[in-house]
Amino acid sequence: MIAADTSTWIAFFEGDGGDDVELLDKALGDRQVLMVPIVLTELLSDSQISANVAESLKELPMLEIKSGFWTRAGELRAKVLAKGRRGRLGDALIAQSCVDHGVPLLTRDRDFRAFAETAGLNLAIKHS
Repeated sequence: MIAADTSTWIAFFEGDGGDDVELLDKALGDRQVLMVPIVLTELLSDSQISANVAESLKELPMLEIKSGFWTRAGELRAKVLAKGRRGRLGDALIAQSCVDHGVPLLTRDRDFRAFAETAGLNLAIKHS
């Protein structure tokens, strides 16, 4: 099972190439994709998203928010920020969802490296 960040989903929808897009395409075909609630919110916030795509995204199995999530996410973000790294709120929420479920994150956003280093977030593709 794997989860994908908004950046990878957008690249996938736009037909961009890349290892992340290829892995997402394969995982979708194998029914191995889990949706992060925050990512779904970000994707559905696009007023240009087609109804068919929106419905397909809503049908993906969702990672549930576990008890204590908000506290853990805040503490994770604080650790990242304390190291002088970029730690956007949305990224912290996505990272914590994946950490809580032990699910690798597929992303092209290099900012997630700080969460990998701080919290052991498993990135499906390592960026140098």
